[in-house]
Amino acid sequence: MMDTGLLIIRVVVGLLFVGHGAQKLFGMFGGYGPKGTGGWMESIGIKPGVAMAVAAGLMELLGGALFTVGLLTPVAAALIALAMIGAIVKVHAPNGLWATANGYEYPLVLLAIAIGVAFAGAGAYSLDSALNLF
Repeated sequence: MMDTGLLIIRVVVGLLFVGHGAQKLFGMFGGYGPKGTGGWMESIGIKPGVAMAVAAGLMELLGGALFTVGLLTPVAAALIALAMIGAIVKVHAPNGLWATANGYEYPLVLLAIAIGVAFAGAGAYSLDSALNLF
């Protein structure tokens, strides 16, 4: 049962991160691509905006893809965690905790999920398990 639970968590969270990365990198799913996301990042003091948008998009896309299939799960979790720490510090923390005020509640939950799965392991239904990596 635990392996099935870990699989569900990894697939849902991982694919959502793939989608967020695709928004930043390719403008998919209603995203703005590197230029639009980079412009917004510059407007909140994250410079150089386009480079940081690409970096964030790559962390989300690659971290999410690895997390989804359970490959190099500690690395995937670290990429997701770095993206969420950046979101918390640079975007959400000034607004307080609660998501209703654009606070850091939700990014904190995603951070906890990534770190929790990294410590627990990806489970039996993962490439880490199939390849005897962790």
